[in-house]
Amino acid sequence: MMKVLLTGGAGYIGSHVAASLAAAGHDIVCFDNLSNSRADVIDRLEAITGKSVPLVVGDIRDRVAVRDAITSHGANAVIHFAGLKAVGESVAEPLKYYDNNVRGTLSLIEAMVDCDVRTLVFSSSATVYGEPQYLPLDEAHPTSATNPYGRTKLMVEEMLSDIAAADPAWRIAVLRYFNPVGAHASGLIGENPAGTPNNLMPYISRVAAGRLSELPVFGNDYDTPDGTGVRDYIHVEDLADGHVAALDRIGAEEEEALSVWNLGTGQGYSVLDMITAFERVNGVRIPHRIEPRRAGDVASCYASAARARDELGWAARRGLDDMCASTWRFERTAAMRNT
Repeated sequence: MMKVLLTGGAGYIGSHVAASLAAAGHDIVCFDNLSNSRADVIDRLEAITGKSVPLVVGDIRDRVAVRDAITSHGANAVIHFAGLKAVGESVAEPLKYYDNNVRGTLSLIEAMVDCDVRTLVFSSSATVYGEPQYLPLDEAHPTSATNPYGRTKLMVEEMLSDIAAADPAWRIAVLRYFNPVGAHASGLIGENPAGTPNNLMPYISRVAAGRLSELPVFGNDYDTPDGTGVRDYIHVEDLADGHVAALDRIGAEEEEALSVWNLGTGQGYSVLDMITAFERVNGVRIPHRIEPRRAGDVASCYASAARARDELGWAARRGLDDMCASTWRFERTAAMRNT
């Protein structure tokens, strides 16, 4: 078992991975600047896991703070989630993304080297595939980027590849996420972004709850069955289990210095598919309006997850109905906590 530092550990994906790691017997420490998360997530994580979950409030760009967190808690592995991730925002504010995602990761790596910790799982993204040349997207697909967010992820991947080539003592897993949605079965943790959501499912759930009036659908003239964008939506608990499998795999001595795995389902759903499913599963109505396309978006993007199945023994198990039901369960549970 390992002692794992999770940067961005109080966030949406980080908190779910923390729960899965704890269930698998690993010890966890969360490191988060709380810019898009809340400290009380840790209380809910402790309720889920039945364990103490230390939280270090700090920024990955602060090399000394990261180094102190690693050494004081005895971490021997890092899972790195602390990245900005909104495509539209990255187009409007690219410097913010290069600063946090690229410079922040470099600072993290330097702190790890200072502590002689060389086991890393990196939260990457399917955006590194750019405009798909073929579908489903496998790990051999050429990489490129159509927006600054994707470019920062690709830059970090290339940096990690160079680091692994220079020092074979590293054990790095690059996990290319498709579209995480849903919430923990307990209803205690889920996707709860500050301000107006940038991602589809929390926006849908807030419309369903009456917290937002209607859902903007960005583009209905793509080359897809209904004209709206098609994405590979993966339940966040399946995604979390993929991190545990990847960490276990790179912990093996014979593993290569750097490995890349897609985490997706292989099934694409359109925005209108997601609206219809959410309405059907939860018995609610989702008013929506068509808006112009967003800069940097692609028409369709879905995974081949064959490598993760073959090499990690991992595959997504939860379907669209569970994604919709768990999202709505978390929304209602969160509303009760706030009343």
